[in-house]
Amino acid sequence: MKRIALAGSTGSIGTQCIDVILHHSEDFEIIAIGAGHNLSKLRQQIDMLPSLQMICVAEEKDALLLSKDYPHLHVEWGDQGLLALAAWPKAELFVNALVGFRGLHPTLYAIEHGKDVALANKESLVTGGELVKEALKANHRHLYPIDSEHSAIFQCLQGNDPKEVRRLIITASGGSFRDKSREELVDVTVEEALAHPNWKMGGRITIDSATMMNKGFEVIEAHYLFDLPFDQIDVILHRESVIHSMVEYQDHAILAQLGSADMRLPIQYALSYPRRLVMHNAEPFHFFKYPALHFEELSFVRYPLLEVAYNVGRKKGNLGAILNGADECAVELFLHNKIRFLDIEQLVIDAVRSAPFIEHPTLEDLKKSDQWARDFVMEKQEGVHG
Repeated sequence: MKRIALAGSTGSIGTQCIDVILHHSEDFEIIAIGAGHNLSKLRQQIDMLPSLQMICVAEEKDALLLSKDYPHLHVEWGDQGLLALAAWPKAELFVNALVGFRGLHPTLYAIEHGKDVALANKESLVTGGELVKEALKANHRHLYPIDSEHSAIFQCLQGNDPKEVRRLIITASGGSFRDKSREELVDVTVEEALAHPNWKMGGRITIDSATMMNKGFEVIEAHYLFDLPFDQIDVILHRESVIHSMVEYQDHAILAQLGSADMRLPIQYALSYPRRLVMHNAEPFHFFKYPALHFEELSFVRYPLLEVAYNVGRKKGNLGAILNGADECAVELFLHNKIRFLDIEQLVIDAVRSAPFIEHPTLEDLKKSDQWARDFVMEKQEGVHG
């Protein structure tokens, strides 16, 4: 029985994680969960999880309310509550399904307190990859990827010598605007941007898919997960999202992981590794629904943020925190109709170019860099939009 602490329980990844665990109650139990402001869904989850010992919410007033309603549970709140969740004593695995930079500290804290981590929070590696790698090594812990692309690579590496890998090939759907030219992107709406052709995801990740920022983050994440230089990590456009990613070996053999667009597979594999459990309540893949698969080269001219991510990844330091902080803020402004779609790119690029560079940042340096990037974007938004 593997005991699990889950941060981000009411989000898309969190709810699917709970679904997987409930279908394998003989293998897993959740003993601690963290949510934000969605108390109604959190209450439903509390009722579903009889082994629960601890919960964390965003605000103190909600924590006080839940403490009265669930006196048998230990209740925490805020950032300190997330750290308590990540280090919950009886949990062996910390599942980080948080969104954004705030997921970095809990990842580090869980590792430092002897937990393995199943990671859906890509920002942990984008912003603090060097710190996470150091913590894993120092504490002899393991990191299991939940992102579908990195899970696919992880699966394709099994049974092979990593030294024989020629390159990783990350697939990209192309997002909502893959058939539009840059000229056609000038006046696109938020509603159009959120209409992803293949996946149902949260607002930020859907917009990041349209700008290809999300794929840039995945390149950086792959670098830290699989210890390969950026010159050996490629991205290609694959419209169907059937092949989730590939590994090419030095003999030119390419291994690909195929499957339905269902996040429960990578979630379950991260939880159960190295075993493969039966997948319940999910549609198996049917080849004849996809008589043809398509692949296209991606252009840095069409998707400049992808090139920026490669450059940031190579330079390292605090630039990952700058990149992510600027993007988080710019995407939020776009979602609230404060800037145009193409302004996201300009604000992020300007932030990366203007940021003070720190070669070997501490966690505190990264927090300050994240805030610097957000402040920069907020100050520059009017000028860019004008």
